Parts: sequence; structure tokens; C-alpha cells
Amino acid sequence: MAVSGRFVVLLAVAIVPTVLLASAWAGAAWVAVVVLGAALDVLLAADLRRVRVDRRMPRLARRDTATAATLVVANDGTRPLRGVVRDMWEPSAGQQPRRIRLTVPAGERRTARMRFEPFRRGRRRSAGVAVRAFGPIGLAARQRVLAAPGELVVTPPFRSRRHLPSRLARLRELDGETTLQLRGHGTEFDSLRDYVRGDDVRSIDWRATARRQDLVVRTWRPERDRRVVVVVDAGRAGAGRVADEPRLDTFIESALLLGALAAAAGDRVDLAVLGDTVHDRVHGATRTDVVQRFGEALALAEPGLAATDWSAVPALVDAVTTSRALVVLASSLDSVGASGDLLAVLPRLTRRHAVVVTAVDDPAVRAMASTAVEPGHDGRAMRGGRVPGLPGRRRTGRLPAGAATGAERDVYRRAAAERTLLDADGVADVARRAGAEVVRGTPEALPPLVADAYLRAKASGRL
Repeated sequence: MAVSGRFVVLLAVAIVPTVLLASAWAGAAWVAVVVLGAALDVLLAADLRRVRVDRRMPRLARRDTATAATLVVANDGTRPLRGVVRDMWEPSAGQQPRRIRLTVPAGERRTARMRFEPFRRGRRRSAGVAVRAFGPIGLAARQRVLAAPGELVVTPPFRSRRHLPSRLARLRELDGETTLQLRGHGTEFDSLRDYVRGDDVRSIDWRATARRQDLVVRTWRPERDRRVVVVVDAGRAGAGRVADEPRLDTFIESALLLGALAAAAGDRVDLAVLGDTVHDRVHGATRTDVVQRFGEALALAEPGLAATDWSAVPALVDAVTTSRALVVLASSLDSVGASGDLLAVLPRLTRRHAVVVTAVDDPAVRAMASTAVEPGHDGRAMRGGRVPGLPGRRRTGRLPAGAATGAERDVYRRAAAERTLLDADGVADVARRAGAEVVRGTPEALPPLVADAYLRAKASGRL
């Protein structure tokens, strides 16, 4: 049983006769009338055991995007349903409105429309549908939670989709499909055409030139039906936050953009979400379903606390293809200690495949490293000499608690930021010497940079 605000107001009115008539009996009589009316209201309310609900909604929804849904309420009883319906979704599902008022006559059904604007990816579930049935007076209601299982898989937002048209245009230029008729690059023979000033002389077909008595060049196009394997790091490296979002979200955006681009180029794309074990896989995604299948698999990816098992990557790639492929390791190169397992596996991969490794730059660290340090009292940037504010005390390796000034703290922060960047540069150099291409960028810039690395591999014939 539940009471309405009207019931509370009527109970409060009992104070008036009690005070004016100075009689508690008058107030008690008023309360009894209100309670009796509420009990009668409950008796006349619709029987919730004869009420059914049916949820009609898509199984997938994209984060930060509105998705429409409906809730059908059927009243099989003999009394009309005057009620409030609340679908019990998790708050992160972004359901609006939270409560819906409905009047369903006996033997009929009504549809309640709602929308979802989820702000967290993953699987969202509904615990049921709570229905409150009020009586004709509106003082009290029956309440019941009806079983109506609901599940919504919230896929990543795919914000990097806006970079896809420009990369597709460059891909068409590589294929020679634009109206400008640019010469295609690649390793697969396409056609012969007349020589034009500026063409590479190495592309001249001398036999065809001898037959036609005019210079003829070969045109090439990127090979199709190649394999692209994307490994998304769902270990502890993905848990770090950069620019107010986990690194894993940047890895996901890179995988989605690369998958859509590679599938549009006619290549077969595979995805593996890797932590201490392989969490999920997508095999052989096509142009029509790559975004949906990747999004559904990556929607449930969460960074773990265990280290990523990079030693499993060579066997994982071999299980996908035995021919040369482009292997993209969507992770982050921070330091030798954190990235040692990844660096150890690179030589085995680069012997057979073209390998691209990502590295996420933190804009806050770069801003900290480039911040100018204010000079001390003697005009120097706090190098040696006496500690400002502490006359007679020389600087040592360790300062007393509270002795560091604001300028000194800036020096320490900048030094730490520089050390972080130097470590990342060193790890990137090790990866390059192992034969991998390292793509570095901020969370906003990294996905299109990964797509550019794929286009370079197609243009140079490495894929």
C-alpha cells in the first residue's frame, strides 16, 4: 500500500479542528474519516494481479545518443487502472521520464513512450516494472513490482566517426577511384595508361611502351582482402585516466575507426579484447556489420587490475591468419617497467607482420613539462644556493616538511613531467627498433592517427 500527497494534506487538516475547537475528539474523528477513505480507495483500486506489461525496445543503444522505447500496459481486470508506472532501470541508463501516469480502462491496454540517453557503456538491466494503482478518490494505492526482464547493451559513442569521410576519400585516391584519376599506390596491378609528367619512371612498362611506341606506365592499387587484427588492451594500462576518461575509451575509439575504414577498403578485420585472458573476440567482421559487432564486443570491456598477457598475442594472431597481416596493439607505452611484456613480444610479431603500437599522450603532463618556472629571489630558477624563505639553510637532497616554496614545487612537477615524457620516448624508441610503428597522440587525436597509419601501410604495400 502507498499513500498520496493528498492523503498527507488531509491528515494535516486535522490540526485545524483540534486547535480551533480545543478538542482532540474532533481531530481524531477527522483522521478516522481520512483513513477510512484511504482504505476504501485501496479496495476500489485495480487488481494488479490482472495487470501485464510488455517492453518494446532495441537491444543496443549508443552511449550519449537518445533511443526510443515503449512500455505496453494491459489491464485484464474488471476495474479501471488509474496508476503510475515506473520502469526500474539503473540510473546510468538515462531513462526519461522516470514515472509515467496512465489510465487504462478495464480490458484494454495503453502504451507509454520513453527514451534512453545512457551515459555509461556496458550492459544495463531493469529489475522490473513498479505499478501503483490508485482508487477513485486518489488517497492511497496498491503497489506491485511486475516481472518484466529488460536488458540494454550500451555501445561506445564512436565520436571518431567524423574522421571517417576524410579517410575514405584518401582511400579512394589510393584506389584511383576519384574523379581526379590520381595514380593508385600499392602492389596489385590495376591497368596501363599513358605517361604523364610527374609519374614515377619506375612504373614505366617498357614492353607496352615498345608495342605502342609511346611511354606507358602501370597503375597499381592497394591489395584487398588482407587481414587486420586489432588487439585492445583491457588490462591495467586501460584503467588510467587521461583527459577525464579512461585510456580504454581511447583504445575503443581507435579500434572502431580502424575497423570501419579497413572493412570499407575490402579487408577482413578481427578484434580481440585482451586482459590477463582473452575477454572477447570478433572474427571476420564485414563492411556492413563491423561497427555493430565491434561496438557490442567493446561495450562490455572494462579495464582490469591484472597485467595484460601480451605473450598470448602471437598465438592469437596465428589463429586468425597464417599470412602477413597488420596487427594493431591498442595500448599505451609509458615506461619500460609497465610495457616490458609488450616490448618483449614485438620481435616475434614484426618478423611476420606489420605492427602498429599506440601510445596515449597526456595533455596535462605535456602542459606541466612546458610550464615556465618562476625564478627565485636571486633571479635563478632555484638551482642550488640557499632555500628561499629559510635564511642560512643550504639546499640538500631532502627538504624539511613544509620548507618547499611554490616555485620549488613547480620545479619538482616539471621535472617529474619531463621524466615521464623521457620514459615514454625511450619505450617508443625500443618499439621502433623492434620493427613496430609507434603512433602517439592525445585521446582526441589518436584514433585518426591510427587510421592514417593503416593508410600508409596500404600505400607502401606493407599490407
